[in-house]
Amino acid sequence: MKRKASAVWRGDLKSGRGTISTESTLLKDAQYGFGTRFENGPGTNPEELIGAAHAGCFSMALSAELGKAGFTATEIATTATVTLENHPKTGWTVTQIHLETAAKVPGIDAAKFATIAGGAKVGCPISRLLAAAEITLDAKLV
Repeated sequence: MKRKASAVWRGDLKSGRGTISTESTLLKDAQYGFGTRFENGPGTNPEELIGAAHAGCFSMALSAELGKAGFTATEIATTATVTLENHPKTGWTVTQIHLETAAKVPGIDAAKFATIAGGAKVGCPISRLLAAAEITLDAKLV
């Protein structure tokens, strides 16, 4: 299975502008630029998109792992906070991703849920892709 996304950039780093599109067309010419990455300008940025991908993948992985253990979540809500830091030797680097998830899972106890959530964090394909960053998890039953 292969999925595609594309980006077009025009101009220099600070005043240039870019667009990002996905094969599914959910994103079509979505604006991104210096202002959306390092300031609070309109549009998106690579770290935000990585966070969305990681949150989505982890939620699906958690659902799959719960299913293997005989549980079905009625809701899994995950936020991924991506930390981008400028290191003197390496430059801008994603150093940490913090996953925060709240799930409604009938019939499961907190200890079992924590174990399953930890396994989902390790097994999530996007977690494995992003393993160079420190990935932390705060998983709660609601």
